[in-house]
Amino acid sequence: MSPFPQKAEGTANVTSITAPSVRSAAVPLVVVIVAGCIIAAIGNGIRTSFGLFTLPMTADLGMSREAYGMAMAIQNLAWGITQPFAGAFADRYGTARTVAVGAVIYALGVVLMAYSQTSMMLNLTAGVITGVGIAICSFSVVMQAFGRSVPAEKRSFIFGIATAASSFGQFAFAPIGQGFINAFGWQTALVYLGAILLLVVPLSAALRGRTEAAPGQADMPFFTALRKAWKFRSYRLLVTGFFVCGFHLAFINVHMPAFLVQCGLTPEVGSWSIAVIGLFNIAGSLLSGYLGGRVPKQILLASIYLSRAVAIGLFMLFPVTEVTAYLFAGAMGLLWLSTVPPTAGLVSVFFGARYMGMLYGIAFLSHQIGSFVGVWLGGYVFDLTGSYNLVWYLGILLGLASAAVHLPIREMAAPLFRPASLQPAQ
Repeated sequence: MSPFPQKAEGTANVTSITAPSVRSAAVPLVVVIVAGCIIAAIGNGIRTSFGLFTLPMTADLGMSREAYGMAMAIQNLAWGITQPFAGAFADRYGTARTVAVGAVIYALGVVLMAYSQTSMMLNLTAGVITGVGIAICSFSVVMQAFGRSVPAEKRSFIFGIATAASSFGQFAFAPIGQGFINAFGWQTALVYLGAILLLVVPLSAALRGRTEAAPGQADMPFFTALRKAWKFRSYRLLVTGFFVCGFHLAFINVHMPAFLVQCGLTPEVGSWSIAVIGLFNIAGSLLSGYLGGRVPKQILLASIYLSRAVAIGLFMLFPVTEVTAYLFAGAMGLLWLSTVPPTAGLVSVFFGARYMGMLYGIAFLSHQIGSFVGVWLGGYVFDLTGSYNLVWYLGILLGLASAAVHLPIREMAAPLFRPASLQPAQ
């Protein structure tokens, strides 16, 4: 029987490629999911708290917003560049050891960030080291373990659960991070956050195992699989559209707290706005995972990007107050990581679980290039004009463009990933 569903080209919905076999000792599914969700919450929660350090660090170290933004931009780019290789490593050698190594690197980067006195050091510690660590223990790698452990028809919902867990981390760590800063100062706060990251190491044991190729399908080298995947037009469109998601998230996460202070609000409003995004994203991610199994994923993605453009436009239209800040945070929270379940789901539909870590990692690289541009451009435009408005307006245009890019995507398996014996005769 073919590992690909036999369905006519152009059909809107298909089930994914049959799950390949798994090389691992038996671990109860509930243990895998709970451990993976805690890892996702810790990793994403600490990462999304870095925007809270913008004002105290730049003030104390005499740095410009652009310098701090550059370090965060390098972090996102290092994360994106590393992600496909982290995914490929986990595909081949196992999720547990990958996540454990990543957690140690991530913790090291955060702790060294506390002792970075120059922009060059910050680029290395908060940028390169932390970015590499985030990639290796990110929820993208966690989703690989989920993807190989559950039936294809339930993957979208499980991906939603993983994304919701990472969002809960954002909700939890925003006030925790601000509390640490207020009580101990920003340097000690970073050390404490680095120590918390080490909890990921023992939790990673529950994710042991790796994904095997489907019967009749030989393993392909990294660049061979990537070359075949890139020939699939729907995958290219998906990768292109994901750039905009990264632009929105990174700009808002890093610069919104400072933007709200510039508008006359307190730093606490900024931290709670980030927390509200995380809280509402729990619902948004779960809803997205649920809908991703019931409506065409490309339509769902186009709707999310269009809604983001509308939300940003309304935020710019009205005066910025505590009420409008929290309303905007709630709206963006519903749309925040809701792109991840259908995006990961489409990659799974296109290529199956065997190459999901690597090929979702390529899509995520596009996301992180968008993150790099969003974070850096926010700081650059502020230093140049004294305002973030140009970047907000650019975010509206990019949201509209991404909605248009996703519409032509076709939810179907990529024929080049069928076993050679099942390829159509030439």
